Amino acid sequence: MPRYIALITRSEDFSNQSNPQGLQEEMEQFVHDLVKNGILIRAAGLQPTSEATRVRLSRGRVTVTDGPFTEAKEVVGGFALVETLSKQEAIDIARRFVDLHRRYRPEFECSCEVRPVAMEIAGLPQSPASTEAVSS
Repeated sequence: MPRYIALITRSEDFSNQSNPQGLQEEMEQFVHDLVKNGILIRAAGLQPTSEATRVRLSRGRVTVTDGPFTEAKEVVGGFALVETLSKQEAIDIARRFVDLHRRYRPEFECSCEVRPVAMEIAGLPQSPASTEAVSS
């Protein structure tokens, strides 16, 4: 089955805010159902860019920069790796995720880019299926 990664992009402002109780409960059920059905492989929210380090290659030179990154208006706030029967199914999952946030946080803005995984590195050990609740 094809795999897709969903990259959740949002404003950095929401890094230190907790989810409303209703959103947290529905998100836990949403994630539980995806895991139970063998769809969700891995998901996690990410720490703010103040905890990040960027390693960049430009013009043959490697630079390392500690966050926060002031030029970033939107940041990747989390990701989900899913294994679905089709791209449309992966898009539907992303739509449900975004809609959960719309219902509980009307002021929240985000995007969720769904991208097919092109190739996986052969020979890597398989880790046990585990997920973390997606937080934005």
